[in-house]
Amino acid sequence: MRGAKPEIISDKAAVKTIMPPPAWLSPDAQAEWERVMPIVVERRILTVADLGSFENYCVSIGTVREMDRHLQEHGHVYELDGAFKRNPAVGVQSDAMTRARLLAAELGLTPVSRSRPAVREDSDGDDDLSPLDI
Repeated sequence: MRGAKPEIISDKAAVKTIMPPPAWLSPDAQAEWERVMPIVVERRILTVADLGSFENYCVSIGTVREMDRHLQEHGHVYELDGAFKRNPAVGVQSDAMTRARLLAAELGLTPVSRSRPAVREDSDGDDDLSPLDI
């Protein structure tokens, strides 16, 4: 998806208490949940309806970390029959990084998503004019 994303604003229905991570999350995903949950609760941007996206974000970060440990132990490439092959964990990690980045942007967890200018209500009315109206 390309184009301008909507500004993330506080929601009256936002989760107001820090929730514990689901038991089914991996240890890495649980650690990310515990790291980020206080941030989204404080900003009042996460609703119950958004918990699925938040869980997916944590799962993605957990996968990135798990694959990183695997790659540190086994390497990014391996030799098979005299030829070097890319470790499949590289692709898994890359896909998880992409998912995590996209979900982080949706949840307002990236510098860019937090720095978007707000829509101003004190407009002087010139915004409705088209350059063709001149």
